[in-house]
Amino acid sequence: MSRLHIDWTACDGRGVCTELLEEMLVEDDWGYPVARDGQREPVVPPPLEAAAKQAVDRCPMLALRLLRLLRR
Repeated sequence: MSRLHIDWTACDGRGVCTELLEEMLVEDDWGYPVARDGQREPVVPPPLEAAAKQAVDRCPMLALRLLRLLRR
């Protein structure tokens, strides 16, 4: 499993990620992505891993990153 890291200093609010991950992300009042569940770095459920990777790969500002969760 992974967490989705959003670098808001790099993001310019184009909305590509919110379109590709609409189950996880919404746009705030200024067009920037925020997690639907309110987490700062939301956990990506296994069924959405491919969509999350696509959002990371297509982010024009390189503002997204997937961080692997360490298993104990």
